[in-house]
Amino acid sequence: MSTRMQTALGSLELPNPVMTASGCGGTGRELAQFFDLAKLGAFVTMSVMPQPRAGRPTPRMAETPSGLLTAMGLPGPGIESFLERDLPWLQEQDARIIVSVAGNSVEEFAELAGRLRDVSGIAAIEVNVACPNIEDRGRMFAWHPTAAAAVVRAVKTNARVPVLAKLAPDVTDIVTIALACVDAGADGLTLINTMEGLAIDAQTLRPALTGVSGGLSGPAIRPIALRCVYQVHAALPGTPIIGVGGIATGLDALEFVLAGASAVAVGTTLFHDPSAGPRILRELEDALAARRMRLADAVGLAHKPAGYVPPQVRPEPKVDEPGELKERLP
Repeated sequence: MSTRMQTALGSLELPNPVMTASGCGGTGRELAQFFDLAKLGAFVTMSVMPQPRAGRPTPRMAETPSGLLTAMGLPGPGIESFLERDLPWLQEQDARIIVSVAGNSVEEFAELAGRLRDVSGIAAIEVNVACPNIEDRGRMFAWHPTAAAAVVRAVKTNARVPVLAKLAPDVTDIVTIALACVDAGADGLTLINTMEGLAIDAQTLRPALTGVSGGLSGPAIRPIALRCVYQVHAALPGTPIIGVGGIATGLDALEFVLAGASAVAVGTTLFHDPSAGPRILRELEDALAARRMRLADAVGLAHKPAGYVPPQVRPEPKVDEPGELKERLP
């Protein structure tokens, strides 16, 4: 992989910008059957909570046009099992690990950050602020800047690695939420989480999901995710952004980079193409090479005035694979 694909999320330096989206790569074991996890910029875990959770009863997934509707309820083994079983396995794969954390109160987020504080091998913590706050009648932390900032501050106080805040798009002004999180200490932002949606089963004449509504992901939300990345980058050009939402090709990833993302996370497409991560990375590298651009020069390029010409680099010399060289030897 070319050094031209290197990127940084604050103090966290990555060899390339492609990672998994939280909850879509399982524990990592599922994807490891198809490719080396170390080839990605980072692996983002499922959202870890203090206690084990079974999640919501089925049905909790439904396909929609150009998207997937889910209401999983954040199932998972809890922090104890994660530290004993899942994290050591990921460390053995030499993957750069971003741990997603979720909680029902500010105290739970702080507790999780404290448990991870002295654990080696963690590259960053992603704070899933799109969680219901049981102390505020179940309203999501992400709906209010003060609540979102309180969660980020609690994690940041107890963390020794970069903290990324993952924001939900179902708010009146996502820029205001982003500003509050950065002011509270977030080193970067992940945009976006799923959007709330609903599907009706025409056979049962009832909502398709047990939880009634669920989170919409996939290509259907890509234009919304791009809009959020573009708006937040315009307001906070110095803040690293991970773009998420319906990325299925390298050109999709390039759109997010041009809008202002320093990295991208692949989610829903992994369910039908488990090898999508490395493929999208190759396609993105090819797209940038065709434009003679480094990744860093492409970040936020869509914000530049008309007529702006980005710095171009010389094409890298082709390196023959061992087999190709052997075939050409006399």
